Amino acid sequence: MRRRHLLGAGLAIAVAGMAGSAMAQSEIKIGEINSYSLLPAFTEPYRKGWQLAVEEVNAAGGINGKKLVVISKDDGGKPADAQTAANELVSSENVAMLAGTFLSNIGLAVSDFANQKKVFFLAAEPLTDAITWSKGNRYTFRLRPSNYMQAAMLVEEAAKLPAKRWATIAPNYEYGQSAVAVFKKLMSEKRPDIQWVDEQWPPQGKIDAGPVVQAVAAANPEAILNVTFGADLVKLVREGNTRGLFKNRSVVSFLTGEPEYLDPLKDETPEGWIVTGYPWYDIKTPDHDKFLKAYQAKYNDYPRLGSIVGYQTIKAAAAILAKAKSTDPEKLIAATEGLSMPSPFGEITFRKIDHQSTLGAYVGKTALKDGKGVMVNSVYRKGADYLPGDAEVEKLRPKD
Repeated sequence: MRRRHLLGAGLAIAVAGMAGSAMAQSEIKIGEINSYSLLPAFTEPYRKGWQLAVEEVNAAGGINGKKLVVISKDDGGKPADAQTAANELVSSENVAMLAGTFLSNIGLAVSDFANQKKVFFLAAEPLTDAITWSKGNRYTFRLRPSNYMQAAMLVEEAAKLPAKRWATIAPNYEYGQSAVAVFKKLMSEKRPDIQWVDEQWPPQGKIDAGPVVQAVAAANPEAILNVTFGADLVKLVREGNTRGLFKNRSVVSFLTGEPEYLDPLKDETPEGWIVTGYPWYDIKTPDHDKFLKAYQAKYNDYPRLGSIVGYQTIKAAAAILAKAKSTDPEKLIAATEGLSMPSPFGEITFRKIDHQSTLGAYVGKTALKDGKGVMVNSVYRKGADYLPGDAEVEKLRPKD
């Protein structure tokens, strides 16, 4: 009896193990990391976007018949915590790839981890040019248009302004430093007659707007480049409006036209700023209409730019895995280089030379409508049109 009982127990354990193994083989896991607790204005719509994409992928049969599962972790806005999360996802959860991140310094930390551990990483949001160029590596690809790309789009309009004296305001970390450097470079190339008369570098998320506005006003610029976002942007705009900083001055601003940053300004929204953003209410294309209807049906809410980024990150990951027919990192890399796919903004391609996608951005101006901020006169700029050629990229990016 005892022998029979032990045999039965052993058989049950073996069957359970086989079932567990079969379950593992019937799904593909992606490890997703982001600053959910630190930056909910962007990351909550982002989460909704990728959750919608997961549902659509699985409803369409998954990845070559396997269910797609996303295991998500919060990095709290700390690079060390992001690397710890990445290690747990790879070693304990056995994910096929890493995806996500928001802040540029965190994206670089996870990219470095991916390079050291030879793990595929699809960077969703971080904008620093270093991700694909000076610190680029064969395991890292980036979805969103970079600082270089958005700066080039903005410079195209900024160079038309008569202003010659410029000041800059940007958060003092990787993203802000990268954005200011590339904007100044591209702007000075187009307009060698301009002067840079002041730079303000408030700490990210902790701007003391009064002294910043006072210092910029004292420099008496004719135009201002703004790179602040989120709560810092609201404080800057409020103080700038109060002190008349923006009156009779041109302002060019990264990201301000994104609903997650424009909406909180409400009736304080300054008019006429040249911005990159996402005027979801004015985009009339079949690709975007399909996404918009699906998003509104699921959440009874309008999308933010984060929604687009989260959605397309998972759609891209699914396309990569389907083409590779493998979770081997080298096969994932080979599948991604040169891969084209649809997006709510139209077809995009991941370039082989630098692993940057050609997803573009909308450029327009801020305006007030019914007591809230909107983007007007917006035009979609294709990412491929604002990237440097192969010869220049080869100088910027280390050899793999």
